[in-house]
Amino acid sequence: MVQERSERTRRKLVQAGAEMFHRNGYANATLGEIAAFAGVTKGALYFHFASKEELAGAVQLRGCALLHESVRELRAAGLRPLQTLVDTTHWLALNLREEPSIPAGFRITKECAGLREGVTDFHRVWLAAVCELLWQAREAGELRTGTGWESIESLVAAAACGIETLAGTGMPYAELQRRVTGLWSLLLPSLVPEGAAANYRAGMPGTVPPSRPADHSADAPLAAFGAPVPAGITGSTG
Repeated sequence: MVQERSERTRRKLVQAGAEMFHRNGYANATLGEIAAFAGVTKGALYFHFASKEELAGAVQLRGCALLHESVRELRAAGLRPLQTLVDTTHWLALNLREEPSIPAGFRITKECAGLREGVTDFHRVWLAAVCELLWQAREAGELRTGTGWESIESLVAAAACGIETLAGTGMPYAELQRRVTGLWSLLLPSLVPEGAAANYRAGMPGTVPPSRPADHSADAPLAAFGAPVPAGITGSTG
């Protein structure tokens, strides 16, 4: 019971740290306000985290865990790698708004890169996930031949990294979602063999390409996509 209560307090602190780092930045966020936001004493905070740096590391690790778990769940639902990549970019757009550890991870990386050792580079983690799915799509024969791999990878990587920049402008989520959909509506026909773009969905899970009849069975396993935190992740709020 004590251990369960301790873990619950730790999750609250990680969530509060994510919120404060996201709102105020790493430099301006204080342990006092993080403890207050979590509803615990500063002593309780120090019991779990010896420093602001350690708490920031836990926030970064939470964001990475959520990203990797989302990719695993999408692949486990039977989606092809390229559709998983599309859906993962929509996941990012959603969670840049819904899950503070995601925008906090990007912000901590920007503020702390080069200033201290051992910083988790969330930009690199995100880019690695994108490029790995794109590589899997290539290995699965989903991408058209005759186009240089380096060009394809550079284009998709730049587009995927731009989502965080767009979100940072403060645009409403609905607009960001439309822009991500528009991005893939343009990219997919250039990435896959001629005529194959109709087999992919550029929009959020639950939507279908306009060129084919609705088939909700393919999207049914993704009904939980709207939840910002997949179930079963260590460190998720409960």
